[in-house]
Amino acid sequence: MTKLAPKTLAKRIVKIAWSKKAEDIVLLDLRKISSMTDYFLVCSAGSEVQARVIAEAILDSLGDSGIKCSVEGLDGSRWVLIDCYAVVVHIFLPEVREFYGLERLWGDAPREEFSDDE
Repeated sequence: MTKLAPKTLAKRIVKIAWSKKAEDIVLLDLRKISSMTDYFLVCSAGSEVQARVIAEAILDSLGDSGIKCSVEGLDGSRWVLIDCYAVVVHIFLPEVREFYGLERLWGDAPREEFSDDE
């Protein structure tokens, strides 16, 4: 299994998500406030199909590099969670993202926002 530093892995996932037109990508740094993971990467998809495409691109790319992840929610694709241990990816439809408000729940976490020119 390939081992990447958590921040390097997160940045790689950001690039994959952008390549599939994910929107509003935010990286929450949980290292000082939680022991469950180092980072949450949160992004939005415009449709269930797009959410699935983003998730599959992440899983395929990381899998090709030998990085093991588990996934939940691919069937419904309103909220797809990809657990790469040090980085947990949340792909939401916008209304579901707003409802659950992970950024609000983890509001004390340092955050990094990404634009499409990163």
